[in-house]
Amino acid sequence: MSSPTTATDAQLARWERFRAGRHAALATEHGWLTLTSFQWLESQPSGVELVPGLWSTDGTTAFLTASAADGLTVVETGQTVEGTITATLQDEESLMWVQFGGDDGKQVVVELAMRADKYAVRTRDNSSPVLTGFSGVPTYEYNPDWVIQGRFEAYAEPIDVPIGTANPLVDGVHRSVGEVVFQIPCVPHEIRLHAEEEKLGALNVTFHDETNGESTDEWRKVFIPRPRPDGSVVIDFNRAINYPSAFTPYGTCPMPVRGNSLDVRVEAGEKLPQE
Repeated sequence: MSSPTTATDAQLARWERFRAGRHAALATEHGWLTLTSFQWLESQPSGVELVPGLWSTDGTTAFLTASAADGLTVVETGQTVEGTITATLQDEESLMWVQFGGDDGKQVVVELAMRADKYAVRTRDNSSPVLTGFSGVPTYEYNPDWVIQGRFEAYAEPIDVPIGTANPLVDGVHRSVGEVVFQIPCVPHEIRLHAEEEKLGALNVTFHDETNGESTDEWRKVFIPRPRPDGSVVIDFNRAINYPSAFTPYGTCPMPVRGNSLDVRVEAGEKLPQE
């Protein structure tokens, strides 16, 4: 793009509120910045790294066996785990199951997850250096020119498209509800990106662009407010954000659908966290 248009005070104020909310959400206890492991459960009871107890699954149910001396308690009830407890999830579901450690016994939360129809556990440790050293995500400067007008073309029915994820052992599915269509100034062709539906009819678009692997992560996402009755939408790439997998190797975040690529440098939104 050419030189940025000067932002108004109102635009900058909204942008600053968005960034403050984004940073606060990332820095929450037991949030994405606290992930310290991802481990599949085996069929035979066995130990897992960083967590006491014996863990296993029969493919349908997850089992945890522990004694009171292990210091594990159930997140929901605070009850001490003594003996064997079980949990059952559907694919893509997660459960903040048990906790231990620290002065209050809640430093580490063990998340049970079902991914690719297999059970896994992830540890969320509030002492993770990714969290304790977090001071915000680098971003490009706000640029009003990256607030793009477009339209949403809905499909008659959602289409499930197989995709990869940040974990090579986990396959994903993108439920595409339609395409967001727009044009970028100085680019002669239309761009079409598959979109997923979010709460209250908002859209989520996961995309590649020419900055990936240089100043930005391998892919990012941008949320789009609910389309107007005529299908028109506003795509604010200044609000493009990283997936958790940009901050931690323990995410199973979805990759973009094939073709969800912009053949331009989207110099807007979040950059690589380590910059």
